[in-house]
Amino acid sequence: MALFLRSALLLLLFSYPHFSGAAGNEKVKNFRQAIKIAAKLHAENPYTIYCGCRYQGKVIDIASCGYQPRRNKKTSTQLNWEHVVPAENFGRSFVEWREGVPACRRKGKMRKGRKCAERNPAFNLMEADLYNLWPEIAELNQLRKNYSMAALGGAGKNPPYASFGGCQAVVSEQKFEPMDRAKGIAARTYLYMDQAYPGRGIISDKNQKLFEAWDKQFPVTEWECKLAKKIRAAQGNENPILVERCADIAKKPTGVN
Repeated sequence: MALFLRSALLLLLFSYPHFSGAAGNEKVKNFRQAIKIAAKLHAENPYTIYCGCRYQGKVIDIASCGYQPRRNKKTSTQLNWEHVVPAENFGRSFVEWREGVPACRRKGKMRKGRKCAERNPAFNLMEADLYNLWPEIAELNQLRKNYSMAALGGAGKNPPYASFGGCQAVVSEQKFEPMDRAKGIAARTYLYMDQAYPGRGIISDKNQKLFEAWDKQFPVTEWECKLAKKIRAAQGNENPILVERCADIAKKPTGVN
């Protein structure tokens, strides 16, 4: 009887489509597809996440936010689709990224990194998760690299990346602090990704408290809630972090900020 129950339980668990624990992207198959969808979803509110610059198509109006280029004037007006949780940070949890696999071997040499990881459908779904993609200035995206978020206390300690003119984001000492306008969004994105893709090292113990603090200090916006509904329809899964926060907004009396 015990053996029968165990077998029945295993059959039920492994036949249930969501038993893997993954609650993330289910439909958008790759990053290329994701950025096309993201461009349409964000068109209603065409502002970059970290600096609040207005953009049209793939061109950013840096005068609209006072952004001052640090290195490259050309990339300062180009739009990128930013992984708030950097692809490299979760990518290293895949053996394809860290070490490579036989399928990635070329001319006798083992290839690894992003291109190899994109052979894994699970990585592709994570890389294409629309909740983690936001529009941003290409130059700032490049300077941010895969640095983790931190509270740097304003100007930071290590020029020349201390400021970007009217954009008060800070890149310093391999850390990144977004402007206040983006801290809540960034925190909720990290919290979602950590919950949707467990075991991928999304949030360190140190940053858990930081993101919880930013989430409370900078509450969810109406645009986040509206966008979340669009993303759910596009990629097939809810963002439970935003479902909870947006429900709280809906309960507020009219006129309450």
